[in-house]
Amino acid sequence: MTREEAFQLLKKHLKTKNLIKHSLAMEAVMRRLARHFGEDEEKWGLAGLLHDIDYDRTKDSPERHSLEGAELLAEHGLPEDVVYAVKVHNEAHGLPRRSLMDKALYATDPLTGLIVAAALIKPEKKLSAIDVNFLKNRFGEKSFARGANREIIASCTEMGLELEEFMALGLEAMQSIAGEMGL
Repeated sequence: MTREEAFQLLKKHLKTKNLIKHSLAMEAVMRRLARHFGEDEEKWGLAGLLHDIDYDRTKDSPERHSLEGAELLAEHGLPEDVVYAVKVHNEAHGLPRRSLMDKALYATDPLTGLIVAAALIKPEKKLSAIDVNFLKNRFGEKSFARGANREIIASCTEMGLELEEFMALGLEAMQSIAGEMGL
């Protein structure tokens, strides 16, 4: 599946603008992580782009989220490792994250939310207005962006990345698509 085909599939199944922006952020960060680790950027990008493809259908059934998405992606012929990474990014299933891609997708999901929230509290409401130190300070504030699970973000160490490096890679990736995200 090409990136364009994947994006059309995503838009067919996700109607919420913010979820599409989240998917674009995930794609950018996953591509950046793949480049960092010398992995397949296209494959990792697809995992990021499509990870929440079932969200509109499963938002009221979190126990189904990512299972339905993985089924849909398998039906569309995506590689098994991409399908599995999508399936295991939802911790509710208790499935082991085996590959580097699995671990990256899991840790990146809440990181993108933290980065967006940090940008939105700045007067400029721009990704260019924040840096890693600002992110680290917000990370330490338990009341800030409560939905961005700090424990999951900190699981970046399972990939061999320190928190600061993970934040830097994520922020760099998201800043590179700031126009698409409207930030």
